[in-house]
Amino acid sequence: MLVFDFQLQKDSVLDQALDDLYEKRATTREKALVSIIDAFNSKLQHEFVEKKFATLLHQCLNSIKKGSAKEIALASHTIGLLALTTGPGEKAQEILEESFSFILEALKTKSDITKILALLECLAIITFIGGDDPEDTEKSMQTMWQVVHPKLGPNVVQKKPSPAIIISAVSAWSFLLTTTDGWTLNSKAWQESISYLSSLLDKDDRLIRIAAGEALALIFEIGNLEKFYVATTGSNDSSNHNGINARELTHIQGLRARILNQVRSLSVEAGGKGSAKKDLNSQRSTFRNILDYLEDGYSPETSMKIGGESLNTTTWSQLIQLNFLKHFLAGGFVKQMQDNEVLHDIFGFSPKRKLFSATEKRISGTDKRMYKSPNSVLNKSRTRFLNKQRMLSQDRNAGRFAAADMGNDDV
Repeated sequence: MLVFDFQLQKDSVLDQALDDLYEKRATTREKALVSIIDAFNSKLQHEFVEKKFATLLHQCLNSIKKGSAKEIALASHTIGLLALTTGPGEKAQEILEESFSFILEALKTKSDITKILALLECLAIITFIGGDDPEDTEKSMQTMWQVVHPKLGPNVVQKKPSPAIIISAVSAWSFLLTTTDGWTLNSKAWQESISYLSSLLDKDDRLIRIAAGEALALIFEIGNLEKFYVATTGSNDSSNHNGINARELTHIQGLRARILNQVRSLSVEAGGKGSAKKDLNSQRSTFRNILDYLEDGYSPETSMKIGGESLNTTTWSQLIQLNFLKHFLAGGFVKQMQDNEVLHDIFGFSPKRKLFSATEKRISGTDKRMYKSPNSVLNKSRTRFLNKQRMLSQDRNAGRFAAADMGNDDV
């Protein structure tokens, strides 16, 4: 009975917090959003979302439109949690469709770093869950790219983004790149991204280098550079069996050699004056893993315990997804990983199941029915989502940096 009373109390807190989002006082709305985030981190709120989905989404969008930087950051995080709770399907698509223009507008006013970071993370999460159309994914990726590498007209001066914003945008961009097969992306944008990421490897900030290095490793895991040169140039020059002419092949080999040399140097870099040892060790470890992949095709394998069960990653794609979701969920990661079947599908993770009391089973019955009904929209969407993840994983396992299909290569 105590469990049931506690749950009623939690539900009333959520309902009150939702009501408080209508208040005029900004601090009241901010406290309400904090309460909602805490509730989502401590338990999957399927029943609340099923009843109050539209209200919560629209009030959060109103906060993004009119709120302070702090309120915008909190509302953005709440929308991301909302998408992870609903899982793939019509609701997730609605979240993306409704939120995109609000996020885009808020990103244009780059006044507060915390706000920008939260908006980028929100856009990544809602696109990852709700972006069924490849065009939606690319649109979000282009938005992120524009934040750090904008295309400007003449006589326009662009303020340089801070290291934190560069790291966040590159990480969010990479997170969405894990859901593509490479062919769906615009070829010119793809080439530009490789050159830009290579330039980031020369930056002073080690965390920027790590984010850029992981993004490059992912690009090579997804597929070879030569695919995109064919689509871009449309050249009729004599080509090899992959459709690459001699000039393009030389350019590709040069780019590969440059990146490999950068990675090799960063994997053994000595610490300089004032360098943070933790960041230096992290850089060396990351770039040793990248070097192993680029030279020999070995992806880093990781394992962590969640509730007594091992959560494993065996590809760059999985590692980037895991790191991004861990960062986004923060203190709520373990609980979400234990109970959220969307995350189970993404990582192929099967947690140990707890033994619930009769009261707890009654409370969570609605949640379970939402997932277990074989005819439910959510269940069908989850199945499609899982199939998509498996297909992409199989495709990527065949894509390696090694240049076996390129004939004799310098790298």
